[in-house]
Amino acid sequence: MENWITNFMERFGYIGTFLMILIENVFPPIPSEVILTFGGFMTTNTSMNIPGVILFATAGSVLGAILLYGIGRLVNVKRLEKIIERWGYILRLKVEDIEKANAWFNRHGNGAVFICRMVPLMRSLISIPAGMSGMNFSIFLIYTLVGTLIWNTVLVVAGSILGESWGKIVEFMDVYSNITYVILGLAGIAVVALWIVKKKPFRKES
Repeated sequence: MENWITNFMERFGYIGTFLMILIENVFPPIPSEVILTFGGFMTTNTSMNIPGVILFATAGSVLGAILLYGIGRLVNVKRLEKIIERWGYILRLKVEDIEKANAWFNRHGNGAVFICRMVPLMRSLISIPAGMSGMNFSIFLIYTLVGTLIWNTVLVVAGSILGESWGKIVEFMDVYSNITYVILGLAGIAVVALWIVKKKPFRKES
């Protein structure tokens, strides 16, 4: 996949960077680290420059986030509650569970969107609950833009500084991504386990 990404970017330059990042946001398994660091490297041996790469990469990221936000708005909390009301018993979910999750996002959504834009996998997926919760679009756009700009700038500049050794950044980011996935996995298991314990009927000992 890495070779395909770099070949595409070499052929189409800024537009290639924009399209790759857009696709990466909609399909998270595509690594943004490769796109951004290689884009930075391209500023050392092509007519592309750092501000241009950051601009097109950020535009692609934000557009991808908006698409996922739109999907979240289509689903929205009310529709999800109706689905849970009808089928939630299969997973032992109640409408109250969705209401609690939505209330949490309403309280912490701004910070969650900003921070998750710099976390592998979550940087894309966070846009969906933002849309589902009905988060103000302007606020969503601002936090998404700022978080994305920081992430993109760091990786593009790093790729430019290391030049032909840009792959070292990807190796480091692979470790960062794997650690993040493990933490997210453990957190998910802990949440599910806690939820099951809370749902389990209490039996009074005789």
